[in-house]
Amino acid sequence: MSHAHVRHIMVATEEACLELKAQIDAGEDFAACATKNSKCPSGRRGGNLGVIKPGQLVTEVDAVVFSGEIRKVHGPVKSEFGYHLVQVLSRVG
Repeated sequence: MSHAHVRHIMVATEEACLELKAQIDAGEDFAACATKNSKCPSGRRGGNLGVIKPGQLVTEVDAVVFSGEIRKVHGPVKSEFGYHLVQVLSRVG
């Protein structure tokens, strides 16, 4: 079965998400940005969601996790919970 090691940042607005993505693209550390800004409990772990299987995340994020480029920061991805930046660290299957 497929699985992926994922980290993400969730914020309330698209503007905040775009600003964080620009900071990360400019060299800011993803984990530090997640710890400081993410509204998800995973923020305390640098945004690390661990290894997940398809269907464990909201549909919009799940689609990026299992089709997006590895290591690239994807987003903003809008869900019912807010706006996400998603990074797939590895994927098998």
